[in-house]
Amino acid sequence: MDFATLIQILDSTVRLATPLLFACLAGLFSERAGVFDIGLEGKMLAAAFLSAAVAALTGSVWLGVLAGIFASLLLSGIHGLAAITFRGNQLISGVAINFLASGLTVLLGQKWFGLGGRTPSLTDGGRFEPITLPFADAIAPLPIIGPIYAELISGHSILVYLAIACVPASAWVLYRTRFGLRLRAVGENPAAVDTAGVSVTGIRYAAVAICGVLCGLAGAYLALGLAAGFGKEMTAGRGFIALAALIFAKWRPWYALGATMLFGFLEAVGNRFPSIDLGLFAIPSQFVQALPYIITVVILAGFIGKARPPRAGGEPYVKER
Repeated sequence: MDFATLIQILDSTVRLATPLLFACLAGLFSERAGVFDIGLEGKMLAAAFLSAAVAALTGSVWLGVLAGIFASLLLSGIHGLAAITFRGNQLISGVAINFLASGLTVLLGQKWFGLGGRTPSLTDGGRFEPITLPFADAIAPLPIIGPIYAELISGHSILVYLAIACVPASAWVLYRTRFGLRLRAVGENPAAVDTAGVSVTGIRYAAVAICGVLCGLAGAYLALGLAAGFGKEMTAGRGFIALAALIFAKWRPWYALGATMLFGFLEAVGNRFPSIDLGLFAIPSQFVQALPYIITVVILAGFIGKARPPRAGGEPYVKER
């Protein structure tokens, strides 16, 4: 593999990892507050559909992003209502959201556009364009540094840079602010937080809302940045991959960046090399393309170390009288 090919693969890695990173951070905030959310897939799907639909109808990419965030927040509100207010089973609520989004996006897509559940292809004004960073053209001819800066660092859409910026921002919120301290405490010992006079319900709803915003950005990026419109089931299991990355990252923001980049790299390699010839035998294309999903199963099965989730995760809080 030459250097130019490596840069192209890493460039694809960053693009493919962006929705995973948004979704992984979304799950991190929710689960750190004690609300397990396997509905990340459904929220991303709903956000991708509504963002593409609004962008196609209005020609505005930013209205599309706001619509995607709205769709995700709506489903987050439903999940919060079921899991926090009514103390329902959080896993069942997440599965229900996935089914709801899967069916509703196709139904509305066919009703609105008549394209078999797809949205019309987006034009330039309806999707994100790559941003050329300062001095990228001037530095590009330089050896090594030029391709790294001009092709790998520069040339991404604004949501890619926002996703990366969310990593230190999330770490700062979780570990350097009073809100973050309370959020982590709610996920570990909600009774102690309640005794201190802090609303457990309020903190959990705030975490679920943050999860909704980040999932909305993930879905919007899929439809408006990575692709040029919405396609049926276009999330393709990315919500579940993000959950696996979250477990692999042990619910830490910086580790989440590394985990999602790993999954993005595996997908980029699968796209670049449909099959890999090792000399004595060739790895078939189906196995290469399935690598991210295979690693997801391996992580969820617990073969890569033991990850301890928040102690009160998945348990509804009942205030003692």
